[in-house]
Amino acid sequence: MTQSTSLLERAPEAALPTSLLPPLEQEGSMSLWEVTRTSFDSLFANKVRSALTMLGVIIGVGSVVALMALGAGASNSITSQIQSIGTNLLFIAPGSFQQGPGAVSSALNLSLNDYDAIVALNLPVNGIAPSFNASASLVAAAADKQATIAGTTPAYAELQSLTLKSGTLFDDAQARNGANVIVLGSTLAKDLFGGGQAVGQTVRVNGQPLRVIGVLNAKGGAGGGSVDMQALAPLKYVLDYFPNTRTADGNRYRLSSIILSVRDATDVDGVQGRLTALLRELHHLPGDGKKDDFTVLSQAAFLSTLNTITGLLTAFLAAVAGISLLVGGIGIMNIMLVSVTERTREIGLRKAVGAREQDILMQFLVEAIVLSLTGGLIGLALGGGLALAVTVAGVLNATVSPTSVLLAVGFAVAVGLFFGIYPAQRASRLNPIDALRYE
Repeated sequence: MTQSTSLLERAPEAALPTSLLPPLEQEGSMSLWEVTRTSFDSLFANKVRSALTMLGVIIGVGSVVALMALGAGASNSITSQIQSIGTNLLFIAPGSFQQGPGAVSSALNLSLNDYDAIVALNLPVNGIAPSFNASASLVAAAADKQATIAGTTPAYAELQSLTLKSGTLFDDAQARNGANVIVLGSTLAKDLFGGGQAVGQTVRVNGQPLRVIGVLNAKGGAGGGSVDMQALAPLKYVLDYFPNTRTADGNRYRLSSIILSVRDATDVDGVQGRLTALLRELHHLPGDGKKDDFTVLSQAAFLSTLNTITGLLTAFLAAVAGISLLVGGIGIMNIMLVSVTERTREIGLRKAVGAREQDILMQFLVEAIVLSLTGGLIGLALGGGLALAVTVAGVLNATVSPTSVLLAVGFAVAVGLFFGIYPAQRASRLNPIDALRYE
């Protein structure tokens, strides 16, 4: 009797669970179904360890799916809000996108004088509106809120597609005289006055009393940047009563932006060129654009820039979350190596009775993939559930796309395959004689 036979006779049955010793086909190889069934049997035999091993993959896949859904929802929300304003808008802002650090010092140079000069050009536009945005404390009987006030003209609301829920907007005369009146965004009005009537009430803005003459309809958007959490006031009032409203030389009033609505979409590029030339002349800048201290941006370019920023931010956050997938993969590899050690005699017995290296390799590789794929599916469900909760809450329309599902499943399988190959190879290359001697 050979040494291997005697070892087989001495092998204790308790050390070799029959559920982990699948029968071989007549050719000596295992079917894919048998390999898969055996892999699940092995994983269910160690439920707690399997669950902890999958945790990294669950967190990684869930985070990536949720962040991709939230990023897509944010991008769609931005796109719909901007497109709802109109397609022919031009935005003039202080500072240049091409200047880098230099744009910080030049960000004070857009002034009311620039606006007057633009009006004098008689451009083919439907309207022009300057604005100066400032943060202020708004105090009413019910609450004290910090919000952004846009000092502007009546044309601003039309250009931004803002409509009234109640009351009225300030008129040209009130804008010229700097009347102490204010129009509140819908959320801001609710925060300040609860469910009560806001129109006709008084709000103290940085200590100054202003009469509420209107409340805007809800526009949507999140955070303090939403129009719903802002207020409109006559430009002259804001420039006269708010700090830091003058340029560095003290001779001109600063502006945060100037918005124009071009009458015909075919004229957008031409108007943009004329505005750029005028501002370079007014600011005594060279014509090559290298020292521009302003930006003239079309709505299409603005939308493209915002979507690029949103996409990059989403990709970055998803990449950070993807680190959990790597950690999960390392965990899978470590547990599979432990499993190989624990099941050394089982592997030796199987090889002794005819199992080939590829059978052992396939079994352990499928176990790693099953671990990773199961974790990925659970993570996909959790990430999709979070996106659904955000959508139901009305924060964003965060929808899990088919691409996200395919990426989640694909990455989960790839992680299992990549981190499972080494333990599987190690198991398949065990010498059956040495494996059966292992205690």
